[in-house]
Order: sequence, then structure tokens, then C-alpha cells
Amino acid sequence: MNRLPGKSVVPSITFLTALCFTPSLLAAPPVVKIDGSSTVFPITEAVAEEFQKARKGTVNVTVGISGTGGGFKKFCRGETDLANASRPISKKEMEECAKSGVRYYEMPIAYDALTVMVNPQNTFIKSMTVAELKKVWEPAAQGKINSWKDVNPAWPEQKIKLYGAGSDSGTFDYFTEAIVGKAKSSRGDFTASEDDNVLVQGISGDKGALGYFGFAYYIENQKKLKAVAIDGGKGPVAPTPENVDNGTYQPLSRPIFIYVSEKSLDKPEIRDFIDFYMKNAPQLVKEVKYIPLPAKAYAGNLEHLAKKKLGTVFGGQNEVGLTIEQLMKREAQL
Repeated sequence: MNRLPGKSVVPSITFLTALCFTPSLLAAPPVVKIDGSSTVFPITEAVAEEFQKARKGTVNVTVGISGTGGGFKKFCRGETDLANASRPISKKEMEECAKSGVRYYEMPIAYDALTVMVNPQNTFIKSMTVAELKKVWEPAAQGKINSWKDVNPAWPEQKIKLYGAGSDSGTFDYFTEAIVGKAKSSRGDFTASEDDNVLVQGISGDKGALGYFGFAYYIENQKKLKAVAIDGGKGPVAPTPENVDNGTYQPLSRPIFIYVSEKSLDKPEIRDFIDFYMKNAPQLVKEVKYIPLPAKAYAGNLEHLAKKKLGTVFGGQNEVGLTIEQLMKREAQL
């Protein structure tokens, strides 16, 4: 370093030191940490992107995909601020959260039409009954139901290749309860993943495929997939927003959620994010091809925050065929 005669270098060093250790320059933007369901991911990701744009980079939002169960594990350990969930919190997860002192708000954010799909080259399947789906997916089917003809004698002797949600997925829990009659009760010889994009690739690349996942991923990939109408006892009904709204797509319509940590809400960026989420959800839910809730449902979520209505309205049990109106009449409990 060249020193000019008569000049001291101390001021410049002092200035650099001050520059380097000024807290406002050192501090990284606060982070909103979210993890959980791949089904809910597109909605929360869309909200996160718009929120970060609106706040001009002053807050970062991270959204992971570890499945509903994986998301609740992190949430109940206090590692995340929000959990994305495609089913309500379970009794066991409630107990884990209670052990760690994690209290939470349950917020329904959309409806999903859980969609059953086959490969587009499948010309003989247009609809399936709940009984036929159960015959394929129940634990007793393993080793016995191997071809389409095994399910229905009118169908060909073609091998079935199954694709479905992984065991940490809320979609797996809901599908097995709605179709088989008991959550997590399923044959085990299928390609499983918490990442719906993996299932899209599997079904679209396999002529004998049968699989299921959330409606938005089907819509996003509908040129590669063929949706199956579901007969719940009143004739085949296709998975569409209209059929979810009017209550005819049963038993595979379901509410999906975010859970928010009470402790995290002490941070202004979390409260700001939730406020932004509820005010922008109706538009963004529609944009990512899910079915928005009535406006009063989003207002009700913010009202629950204001009135400190903590907990879940499900008591640790999943329920099939519940409408948003029924949901909104219930009182939350921890």
C-alpha cells in the first residue's frame, strides 16, 4: 500500500471497519420457512413469489416439499414457521407439537379434487367405481390383482402398473381413507413418491399405468395424462372445479391447509406473509388450478388469528366428504 506523505491511514481503516460491521449492512433479510405437502406447494409457492416481489426482496420465503407428514415433523420440532398440509394434523402430530410447545392456527386455503389417472393410450377406461378402485388398492390386492382383467372381466388382460403418493403424503392418507376405508391401508407394490412430478412422469410413460395425485398437477400435465371419472354410487363424475363446488365429486374432494406457528407470528414478517396469503389466495389458488374457498373462509382465517382461536377443528381425525360450510361452523381446539 502506498502512503502519501503526511497522510494518516487510520481514518480510512476506521471507516472500513465501521462499514464492515454496521448491523444494517450485515443483516440478511428475514426468512419465512415453509415445508410440507407437494399438493399445497404450488399455491404457497405462488403466494411466496408474489409476496417477495411486493416486499422488494426485504423478506425471503423458502418452500420445501417433504410431504404432509414430513412437513409436520419439522413444524412440530419448531424448525419451520408454516406447514403445508393436504390433510388435517393427526393425533400423533398434535401430541408431538404439544411436547415441543408448538401451538398453531389451522387455515383451510383451497379445495382439491384428488384425481385418478391412466395413460392416454388407455382406451378402455373412462370411469371407475369406488369399489373397483378399492379392489386395486386394498392390501389384499397385492399379488392377486395384477391386470386390468383382474379388476373387471370386461377389461383386457393387460398388466397394471400403479403410481401413488408416498407414505409421508397427506394425499396417501386421504386416498386410502376415502377409497379403502382406512388411512394408510394400501398394497405396497406401487411406485410411490411425495413429489407429484415423479408420478406424472411414471403415468405418462407407462401404457398400463393407474395412479392418483392432486388436481393442479393433472391440469398442468393433462396432455400427458387421462383423468378417470369417479362413480361414488350416483354415476361417474369427472374431477372439475364445478363438480367440487357443487359437491358431486365424491369421495375425492378435500380441503387443503396451511398451519401457522403461534410463536412465529411474533415476527412481523410472518404476520405480514399470512395477511398477504389470505388476501391474495382466491386469485392465486385459481391461477395454479385449484378451487378457491368462499371469501368468508379466508376472512375467517384472519379472524381466528385476531381472536386467538388456536388448534384444529378435526380433533386429530381425517374426514372424508366434508364441505367448507361444515368446516367453518366448527370450533378449533389444541
